[in-house]
Amino acid sequence: MYSLYLHIPFCTHRCAYCDFNTYAGQEDLIPDYVVALKNEIRSVADSAPERIEVRTIFFGGGTPSLLAGSQFETILKTIQQRFNVAEDAEISLEANPGTLTAGALRELHALGFNRISLGVQSAHPVELRQLERIHDYFDVVNAVEWAREAGFENLNLDLIFGLPEQTLERWQASLQLVLGLHPEHLSLYALTLEHGTPFGRWAQRGLLPLPDPDAAADMYEWAQETLQARGYEHYEISNWAQADRQCRHNLQYWRNLPYLGFGAGAHGFAGQVRYSNVLRIKTYIDRLLSSVSGPAFPVSPSTVNRQWITPKVEMQETMITGLRLTQEGVSTSAFRKRFGCELDSVFGKEIEELVGLGLLEKIDEEHPPLSPVQPQGFRLRLTQRGHLLGNQVFIRFVDG
Repeated sequence: MYSLYLHIPFCTHRCAYCDFNTYAGQEDLIPDYVVALKNEIRSVADSAPERIEVRTIFFGGGTPSLLAGSQFETILKTIQQRFNVAEDAEISLEANPGTLTAGALRELHALGFNRISLGVQSAHPVELRQLERIHDYFDVVNAVEWAREAGFENLNLDLIFGLPEQTLERWQASLQLVLGLHPEHLSLYALTLEHGTPFGRWAQRGLLPLPDPDAAADMYEWAQETLQARGYEHYEISNWAQADRQCRHNLQYWRNLPYLGFGAGAHGFAGQVRYSNVLRIKTYIDRLLSSVSGPAFPVSPSTVNRQWITPKVEMQETMITGLRLTQEGVSTSAFRKRFGCELDSVFGKEIEELVGLGLLEKIDEEHPPLSPVQPQGFRLRLTQRGHLLGNQVFIRFVDG
């Protein structure tokens, strides 16, 4: 089963911390972009060796909620014509709270969207201004209320912590306010000062205080304890969910399973190929409007980078993404079934070193071996300490 990611790179304003492939002030290109997106979907689907089964569809950005309902409808119709979409498919939309209306949410739900992810980031006006967000917290409250009235039963709210000069008390207040909205899912991300962003340049010039990593660690640990007490499962380093409300689309990434990426700057992984599309909106449109047939699956006329993924690289990537799943981790039986070899035979040295450092732990598999000669399996996962030092773990599974 595949997942589909569709990148919508338009924003009314590009936030100072953002390093995603997004563009402000190009909304006049949206109609042509939608046409190009549909052409790419057809090109990739038609070059596939067989009709593909799809379990999740995710519209990310950017600000996908800038598209009209009719534009989403025509994109979804193209997907349904070219792919076998599961009846219970998770169909998600990222949205800025300041760009939603009650009518738009009703229309989205009627089209089949069943999950909304709102970029809240903070509940405090000062922090929202610092982040250059275009909404306020009242927009968040309204968006959640309208989404519930429209019939959405699966909402995710994003928050950012570790902001320059952010106090633990202010972070606690933001999270408590958001919990009062009763979301099914929460994504909590530590601020990183990315190269090339205004935040990165301001910090380099001494115009923005650097985030305090110790304070960010305190915020993260407090959030872990608070969310556990409120019944949320910490299932991925930065993600918490109520029972059975994990983001199925992102689980596809973390389990290193195939997905197709459509749109300017989108990435995909399928058929042992990892690829990415051209970044600029106009170039993407030109490529897809001038040619609707491209190279062999899974790439399209908009693809500019492709890499053949060897079995060893796929094993490494499976470890790096799988260990982000704080409860599930990486299973020895699943590894054996996927790659035809034992986890210890490939990464035994790295595993023992990280277990010795207290960053990884081995948990017995829930089911006994299928035969007497099959070894008892285990799941490998981050320890509590490893949650804060994940990068020190992941780097062990990358060739030097």
